[in-house]
This record gives sequence, C-alpha cells and structure tokens, in this order.
Amino acid sequence: MNTQQDDLKMIREMMEKSSKFLSLSGLSGVIAGVTAILGAGFAYFYLLRNPAMTNYTRMQEIMILLADASLVLIISLGVAIFLSKKKAAKTGQRLFNAMTLKVVYHFAVPLITGGLFALIFLFRGDLQIVISSTLIFYGLALVNASKFTYNEIHYLGITEILVGLLAVLLPHNNLILWTIGFGFCHIFYGTLMHFKYDRKK
Repeated sequence: MNTQQDDLKMIREMMEKSSKFLSLSGLSGVIAGVTAILGAGFAYFYLLRNPAMTNYTRMQEIMILLADASLVLIISLGVAIFLSKKKAAKTGQRLFNAMTLKVVYHFAVPLITGGLFALIFLFRGDLQIVISSTLIFYGLALVNASKFTYNEIHYLGITEILVGLLAVLLPHNNLILWTIGFGFCHIFYGTLMHFKYDRKK
C-alpha cells in the first residue's frame, strides 16, 4: 500500500515538474522587495521630496527616474536568475527550457506593454499615472504567468493590481503605495515562498 502511495506521489511530482516552472526562488522576491524600497527611497529623498531645490530640468528628472527604475529592475532580474539557477541545479533541473520560455512570454507581454504605457506618461510628466500603471500592469503580468508556476505568484499579482488601483484613488500617497506594492509585498510573498518551498527542499 505504501509503495502505491509513493508511486502516485512520484508521478504527481513528475507531472508538476513538467507542467510548471518550479525553480523560482523565494529569496529573489525578498531581495527584489528590498531593492525596490531602496530605489523608492532614493527617488523620494534625492528628487521628489522637494523638486524645486534640485535645479534639474524636467528631462533630467525623467532620466534620473529612469536610471533609478532600470537599476532596480536589473538588480532584481539578475538576482532572480542567479538564485533560480542555483535552485534548479539543486533539484536536478534545467533553468532554461520550454516551460521557462512559456513563463517569460506570458509575463513579458503585459509587462512590456505596461512599461511602454508608463514611459509615454513619464515623458508627459504625469508621474501619478506612471506609478499606478506600473503596479497594475506588473500585477497583470504576474497573474498571466502564474498558471505556469506557484500559486503564490497569482495572489501576489492580484495584490499588486489592488494596490495599483488604490494608488489611482489616492494619488497623493502613490509613492508610498508603490513602495508597499513593489517592496513590502515582494518581501512578504518571497518570505512565504522561501519557507514553504525552498527550506523544505
């Protein structure tokens, strides 16, 4: 009886591995959250707290914000790839395979669309729309890709969408909400995934 149960468990695990991307590291979410908080802190204290005191032109402010956001994105993606590669090696899987390409495609389409949308409004000088739209499109990207990975990614996506909509309703608090969405929500879900999946392994 135990042998049959073990066989069924093994079959279920094999099916799950072949139909889902399970190399995503929870710690990468934590580090992405911390990086986002640092990036938001830099943007606020260096640029947004008192724009009149900086003496930058609007184009210079846009370039600084783009550089800040790009650095946060590059660090987050780099850490995610590095830690996911390590996790895949530990579990005897390849990081880059057909399932990875599926996840990347379903994640990238809404994310790139949202990025272009946000860029248009950034160059128009509408930072409030930029902040709320990045949260909403990022949440949509997570929900879209979540069917190929952990369920927690789906709930993180829904949370990001809700925080983004709240940022639309509360424009004067949207930088705080952006920090909560990209910072603290990532830390919370990343920690949850780390103890649920990574530590277990």
